[in-house]
Amino acid sequence: MDIQIKKGILDVLVLTILNRGNSYGYKIIQDIAGIIEISESTLYPILKRLENGSCLTTYSAEHNGRLRKYYSITELGKRRIREFLSEFREVMTVYNLILKESTGV
Repeated sequence: MDIQIKKGILDVLVLTILNRGNSYGYKIIQDIAGIIEISESTLYPILKRLENGSCLTTYSAEHNGRLRKYYSITELGKRRIREFLSEFREVMTVYNLILKESTGV
């Protein structure tokens, strides 16, 4: 898969996980693991990029005596999911045409 496409998909996947509710890095990795393999070294730059783009915010809360960093989706992040879905529908229309023309189905 093209790296830029994968990057965009991973961004929206992380936002979608956060749209379920606030979460932290390790839990996000666990939630995504059943869908696609992702490592901490991949996730944390995505989270930082989304934070810098105002798609999510962060806060710290104590958990078992330690501070844990939590991530929360913003309205801009929710809008990014909607935009992705709209773009995806267009891509699927093109994909289906290519598939139809290539296979004669």
